[in-house]
Amino acid sequence: MSEFGEMEELLQDFLLEANELLSEVDNKLVELEKRPNDTALLHDIFRGFHTIKGGAGFLNVHELVALCHRTESLFDKLRNGQLKLTPEIMDTIMAATGVVRDMFQDLSGRQMPGPAQKHLLDALDAAIAGQAPAVAPKAAAPARQAAAPAPGSGPDWNVLYHALLGDEPTQPSAPPPEPAAAPEISEPAAASPARLPAVHNQPAPKETTIRIDTERLDQVLNLSGEIGLTKNRLTCLRADILQGKSDGETLRALDEAVNQLDLLVGDLQNAVMKTRMQPIGRLFQKYPRLARDLARQLGKDVELVISGEETELDKTMIEDLNDPLVHLVRNAVDHGIEDRAEREVAGKPSKSVIRLSATQIGDHIIIEISDDGKGMRPEVIRQKAVEKGIIEADTANTLDDRQSLNLIFLPGFSTKDTISNVSGRGVGMDVVKTNISRLNGRIDVVSVPGEGSTFTISLPLTLAILPVLVVGLGRQPFAIPLSLVREIIPIDPQTVQRVSGRATLVVREEVLPIRTLASLIGWPEQGPAAYGVLMQCGDTAFVLAIDNFIGRDDVVIKPLLDIKPKGIAGATLSGDGAIVLVLDMEELLAAGASSGAQAAFA
Repeated sequence: MSEFGEMEELLQDFLLEANELLSEVDNKLVELEKRPNDTALLHDIFRGFHTIKGGAGFLNVHELVALCHRTESLFDKLRNGQLKLTPEIMDTIMAATGVVRDMFQDLSGRQMPGPAQKHLLDALDAAIAGQAPAVAPKAAAPARQAAAPAPGSGPDWNVLYHALLGDEPTQPSAPPPEPAAAPEISEPAAASPARLPAVHNQPAPKETTIRIDTERLDQVLNLSGEIGLTKNRLTCLRADILQGKSDGETLRALDEAVNQLDLLVGDLQNAVMKTRMQPIGRLFQKYPRLARDLARQLGKDVELVISGEETELDKTMIEDLNDPLVHLVRNAVDHGIEDRAEREVAGKPSKSVIRLSATQIGDHIIIEISDDGKGMRPEVIRQKAVEKGIIEADTANTLDDRQSLNLIFLPGFSTKDTISNVSGRGVGMDVVKTNISRLNGRIDVVSVPGEGSTFTISLPLTLAILPVLVVGLGRQPFAIPLSLVREIIPIDPQTVQRVSGRATLVVREEVLPIRTLASLIGWPEQGPAAYGVLMQCGDTAFVLAIDNFIGRDDVVIKPLLDIKPKGIAGATLSGDGAIVLVLDMEELLAAGASSGAQAAFA
């Protein structure tokens, strides 16, 4: 039973507001480190702590009040000019805000938090008294790792590699041995004796609430009222038709009512989708603190510049984006940015810049993480992949620069020769690609040696509704995500050519392999296909041969209960009530026409 009883609702309101306040405080602290004499920032931070302390006091969370009071007293002396901000004092303040967040975690689990550790309270008291506090900088918390797949359930490496190149897979190969999974640690082994408590690795409970602009709710309410009126009109017309009225005026009124209902349902659908949209800035605001802590731990001078915070994205996608973006920001600080000495030799400013931006282009969100670091050399990546047994030397020689850069997304790949508490285990970038793929997105990397790297993530606005192209194979309709479709073309058997035993088609001077949908899902071939869908899946372009196409649609994907056929993302219903299977093209390409797929569709 919760320790808060009747104050449960007040607790939830407090946690929602206090978490946002603390995130703002963290970002302002990062800014304060750049402008230590900015009194306006000091006042804002002081007010933030004071507000958190007041809410905690109302809920009788005494240990949180005590910690906030000490930190508030330290800020009071800083803003009054009695103390000067030093790196040691800033480390102590950052440590305090980290423990405050840990206390929020306890409160979200309906538990009263215990007191902060004595060494942190002593460090705060020492700073208030004008003495040098002895608190080591807190290491940035590592992102949660996805669970490792069960033996035999992961993709075949040979198929995965050949799918990347657009080649036919050869005999399946055994997966390369993965490095032993050593536990992640959150601080260096040689940390100061006055160490901070380890960061909680238990994942936070997923938020089930959302803040919605009342104007958007009013729009939904108005549309639902109009739909109700249209429904009443259709009910009357139905009664007239059942009584035998079939004159032109009645049928015209029925047609107008159905068209009106179609427009209203579309507007309502869009309005409901907007209620799920949240500014991505609520996610981005976590990262300046993360980049600052990690950079200080590594002895680097890094500034994280954020833009496009107002860009909106589906709330569920924002939550699932957190881990991939944490990995990318950490890798930019650790791998991408050089040490200060290296930057000086290269003629670069000692302060490096990492840029995190979000923009909406059409029905997609583009997120970019770029740095001005040392960049990546394709030849070095190929060499490391060969050394770690991820690919063969002969295979490495066939890769171009772009394909070489994509090797960083394969499990087990790392350019680090030694394992640290930050990186080197070869986990992380493969998790990034997997999580982005689950969101029906894609990630690309561009790197210039000596100038830096840019990772670009492309995501649909929402996962609730998916634009698809509905195609036919025999009498069975299938849906293909429209984001992968370039165009639809007729296939003339006279224009099909065989290259190295494979069917190909020349489209505007581009030679593309032909893959039949029947072979991908394991169905028997029924004869020459009449149409082709020009597909672009990652780096792979090909023509998907189909029997016919039905049209474009926006569908809501429903999972198939108790079964997950390979290459099937889910199912939906067509207008005539037929079941339409939604294809997961990337999984189909990676798996090929396996026996499992044949069994699933038999």
